[in-house]
Amino acid sequence: MDSYCISVKDQFDNLEKHTQWGIDVLEKYIKFVKERTEIEISYAKQLRNLSKKYQPKKNSKEEEEYKYTSCKAFLVTLNEMNDYAGQHEVISENMTSQITAELTRYMQELKQERKSYFHDGRKAQQYIETCWKQLEASKRRFERDCKEADRAQQYFEKMDADINVTKADVEKARQQAQIRHQMAEDSKAEYSSSLQKFNHEQHEHYHTHIPNIFQKIQEMEERRIVRIGECMKTYAEVDRQVIPIIGKCLDGITKAAESIDQKNDSQLVIEAFKSGFEPPGDIDFEDFTQPMKRTVSETSLSNSRGDGKSEPKFGGKSKGKLWPFIKKNKGGGPEDFSNLPPEQRRKKLQQKVDELNKDIQKEMDQRDALTKMKDVYIKNPQMGDAASVDYKLAELGQNMEKLRLEAQKFEGWLAEVEGRLPVRTEQSRRQSGMYETQNTSAVNNCAQDRESPDGSYTEEQSQESEMKVPMTEFDDEFDDEEPLPTIGTCKALYTFEGQNEGTISVAEGELLYVIEEDKGDGWTRIRRNENEEGYVPTSYVEVYLDKNAKGAMTYI
Repeated sequence: MDSYCISVKDQFDNLEKHTQWGIDVLEKYIKFVKERTEIEISYAKQLRNLSKKYQPKKNSKEEEEYKYTSCKAFLVTLNEMNDYAGQHEVISENMTSQITAELTRYMQELKQERKSYFHDGRKAQQYIETCWKQLEASKRRFERDCKEADRAQQYFEKMDADINVTKADVEKARQQAQIRHQMAEDSKAEYSSSLQKFNHEQHEHYHTHIPNIFQKIQEMEERRIVRIGECMKTYAEVDRQVIPIIGKCLDGITKAAESIDQKNDSQLVIEAFKSGFEPPGDIDFEDFTQPMKRTVSETSLSNSRGDGKSEPKFGGKSKGKLWPFIKKNKGGGPEDFSNLPPEQRRKKLQQKVDELNKDIQKEMDQRDALTKMKDVYIKNPQMGDAASVDYKLAELGQNMEKLRLEAQKFEGWLAEVEGRLPVRTEQSRRQSGMYETQNTSAVNNCAQDRESPDGSYTEEQSQESEMKVPMTEFDDEFDDEEPLPTIGTCKALYTFEGQNEGTISVAEGELLYVIEEDKGDGWTRIRRNENEEGYVPTSYVEVYLDKNAKGAMTYI
């Protein structure tokens, strides 16, 4: 009996350890899925940040680049990658709701169920042990009473055989023996009853109670195993559900790549950078052996003046050849973009006109909104003072008038380029100087050379007047400009690729000169050496303003 009880108890201990191990496995799998969801969220976040990082910035040069099919395909790739990241977020959400949350709730229920079963098992074990102790106690009592009855019987027989003992003592011994025999009989009956009860309880314990508990534990463990298997299937199914959408994202990238048209992109480049200049014609032979008879053709780089002397002059057909070698203006260029080739100038002017029209429309929208607000204030004075809006309306009117004047000015230049208006004379150009910047000396010089030998303006010369300045005069005009003095130094905090016109590339850690502070537009003008200067984002450099900076530092 003792060894069997111990054996069953050992099985309870083993089952308790095994079921605890099962719960540990469940917790381990929950932790695994949770970490997978965190990885998916992190991966999706990194993909979204990557897509956002390479998205074109609004109202920037990058946005203009996306007219090319290759850049459009790249933009589609970025958008598809954003959707691709969204599917990884879906994986994380579904795994969290369908696996992690469900298993966590089930594990809590499993712990409670396991606790109740082992509590019932221990209770049954304690009860059978109590019954065994009661049986042992009744057995020992029965054994003791039997021994006492034997001793009393022997004592009676001894007293009865002894002739020297009185009859009263013999009678007393006989009565004592009878009492002991009766006690032994009672103990026997109690022991027999206890034995029957224990045998019944023991049978119930080992054939009913314990098997039922073991069966429940087995079913509980099997449900745990089935549940974790179902979660593993769900784990795979969650991934499988997003595969079609991920496939569509990849198909979109493939389709975008196949839509790249190199011929179309090349044509866009041609349209963007064509100058509009005619190729130069053949230069006629000048026979210097007959100085009195030599002539110069109209397509030559020289043209005869009224006095018979030839002077250098850039004709319309020679500009296409000479244009690439003309020195660029270090400043921002004239306001009418007359330093650009005709086609480029036309595009710049058209772009400026469109920008001004957009600004005018914004001002008109604000004016309309304020007018409506004023009407509401007039009808409902308690809502506000109508007079308070008048100042803002007047200010908007002034702004609109300024913008209209600016738009008319640029439209005039655009019409001149497109040949829709007669060419302005030198006097009319000077009268419009109030709208132009001080950097128009090159334009005025070009206008002086428009005259033909008879003093009139030709149509061909008017279309390309900006090229009529001799090369030496053009260079000297800019070479004589005084460079801006340095007002401090700066250190590049990050590498900047200056790809736009007027910017300059800098490397991280590079030291440079500051020649113009940030005027509120986010750009600082710097100089590397005597021939290299330009603008960089103010946030990319650390500025040290010092009037003596130039004397304390040599050119880098």
